[in-house]
Amino acid sequence: MKTIQLRTEIPGPHSRALMARREAAIPRGPGNATPIFAAHAEGATIEDVDGNRYIDFAGGIGCLNVGHRSPRVTAGVREQLEKYLHLCFAVTPYEGYVAVAEKLNKLTPGNFPKKTILINSGAEAIENAIKIARAYTKRPAVICFEDAFHGRTLLTMSLTSKTHPYKAGFQPFASDIYRIPFAYPYRNPSGTSSADFAHHLEDAFKRSVAPESVAAVIAEPVLGEGGFVVPPRDYFKLLQNICRKHGILFIADEIQSGFARTGKWFASEHFGIEPDLITTAKSLGGGMPIAAVTGRAEIMDAPGPGSLGGTYCGHPLSCAAALAAIETIEKEGMLARSVAIGEHFEKRAHGWQKKWSLVGDVRGLGGMCAMELVRNAQTREPADTETKEIARYCYEHGLILITAGTFNNVVRILVPLVVSDEQLTEGFDVIEAALASVAERKQAVLSHA
Repeated sequence: MKTIQLRTEIPGPHSRALMARREAAIPRGPGNATPIFAAHAEGATIEDVDGNRYIDFAGGIGCLNVGHRSPRVTAGVREQLEKYLHLCFAVTPYEGYVAVAEKLNKLTPGNFPKKTILINSGAEAIENAIKIARAYTKRPAVICFEDAFHGRTLLTMSLTSKTHPYKAGFQPFASDIYRIPFAYPYRNPSGTSSADFAHHLEDAFKRSVAPESVAAVIAEPVLGEGGFVVPPRDYFKLLQNICRKHGILFIADEIQSGFARTGKWFASEHFGIEPDLITTAKSLGGGMPIAAVTGRAEIMDAPGPGSLGGTYCGHPLSCAAALAAIETIEKEGMLARSVAIGEHFEKRAHGWQKKWSLVGDVRGLGGMCAMELVRNAQTREPADTETKEIARYCYEHGLILITAGTFNNVVRILVPLVVSDEQLTEGFDVIEAALASVAERKQAVLSHA
């Protein structure tokens, strides 16, 4: 392992000055993972206002699978700028919206007629998916999962599992929301088969809510904020079969796991399921804000005219960016690249796991990969402080990454898929140095105890 040098003065003077302005002008609610202010970004790198270069393993929290300033995306946006900026699809529709819907209807899993609506954000997509499910089934209840993250609006915050910082102090929450355990093998080692986990849904019908009252079950095929947890491969098939037996819709939240992140267009494909409704956002826009709900045509048509939409939904610039981002994934082999990134990470991370007990679990699908850090391999006590220290070490040494997990002890990889092999290796070298630094400090503390 090569020596990783500390960057000089991180954050630099210009970032510190901007942070002072930020603290004076902006409330503390919008948090910041780093104290670094960006000046320029390209591909898989960011340059800050002090001229420091970073490899970006966060990708705008999964929004930049096609990279910063993807050439096709920027060209598509520029071309659209010459036509019009905003019209409102509800007033004077335009082709871009239709074209994105057609693409999503074709790409999402399921060989049946589909329709798509476009909105602005992932949370809006979830809100609309629930509205559509309730309109179609004429039922009120929704079942979600522990360790899930679906957003920060009232309904999506109610569906989200993590209390701090997302839910505490914002009560009361939306009604008719019921939560069951997710298939989290590392945290539930006594029962790790799909059947062991799937029975929680049937139990909920006996203990919490009658199945004939449930409109939908909503799940992330791979948990995002919850820690990149990958369930057993036949888990969702069992859940979907239970849902169909009771006339319940299955909603797949693919907001973070979609658009090549897992080595397939959508993580649902790994599990062989065809969700009734799929929500997408993040990397759909290649850096521009756009989200969608795609689903079975008869379900999507349940709400009446004018009941769905919004002023900026399917904004022309975002539609142009989405079409370009999809084309980039198609033409630049990004599904295969995601798989290669995941294999590279897995090889390095399993080596770290053998060397340091701090690395409790290594998991992921394709380029959506992570490691869960623990203080004790037997008790699996979450190493939340150590995880925070690793994230700080990384940005101080030229790598931006973000953490995850209900217990704040997961390091997740969301690097743009355009990252070069050299950049990827350099980033993994920084993570390895961070693990070594934290492990050495821990050992020093134990030695002096």
